Amino acid sequence: MATQFEVVIAEDEGVDEAYAASSAQAAFAEIDRLEDELSRYLPMSDIARIQQLRAGEHAPVGLAAMDCLQLAALVQAETAGAFDISVGPLMGIYRNQDGTPRTPQPGEIEEARTRIGAKVYKVEEEGFVRALVDFPALDLGAIGKGYALDQAAALLLEWQVTRVLLNAGDSTVLAMQSPPGMSGWAVNVGNAQRVSLSLCERAVSGSGFQVKGGHIMNPRTMEPLPVKAERVWALAPTAALSDAMSTAFAVMEAGEIVKLCARIPEIEAIGD
Repeated sequence: MATQFEVVIAEDEGVDEAYAASSAQAAFAEIDRLEDELSRYLPMSDIARIQQLRAGEHAPVGLAAMDCLQLAALVQAETAGAFDISVGPLMGIYRNQDGTPRTPQPGEIEEARTRIGAKVYKVEEEGFVRALVDFPALDLGAIGKGYALDQAAALLLEWQVTRVLLNAGDSTVLAMQSPPGMSGWAVNVGNAQRVSLSLCERAVSGSGFQVKGGHIMNPRTMEPLPVKAERVWALAPTAALSDAMSTAFAVMEAGEIVKLCARIPEIEAIGD
């Protein structure tokens, strides 16, 4: 997932240091397992196999890919297309392989348009995904990190390790129960004006350009988003959802974000 993961376990009477270390290793192993299933760069992953399908073909996928694809479809619908895991073709025409900007050739944008959106794949019952175009280019980069944190948290619960903060590259942070005697985990977000959160059983994600430059595509305009200095932040009950919503917020207008947060109060936006 091209980022570093961190597991912070609070001192607790019921968890000694050795047990905490073992549980953290189990959480990292779970994240590695999920990367094997979700990364589009690994040829045997579920997502890579979907990308090899021709229109009309289908393939079985595991629970992780199914969860992510269903959530991605839901967020795409709720944000009126501001979030879209199928924008891969735009990356290919607007960026060179070394990441530098590229100007599309005539006809490339129209060709890409036919391979982007809800029309490119369908999640079917009994664990299958069907391609509706040849070789759909799906990328779970804006949802997979958060999903991995959610699943790591679920595994730590099985270990009965509950006072934990999980971090994926500082772009998505998931807080489980708070440290003893505290109302939550201290997490700083924001831009010029720092916002201090006391995070408990909630996740926060930020999207911006500081690390990868101009890599966020606008699925509505079919163009890269202009590079900005500020990050946009989203709070949600799960890390997968906050991860996806922060990317959507980068595309959406301020008024849209306000209306969406009013309609779905579990989601919040943080901005300057």
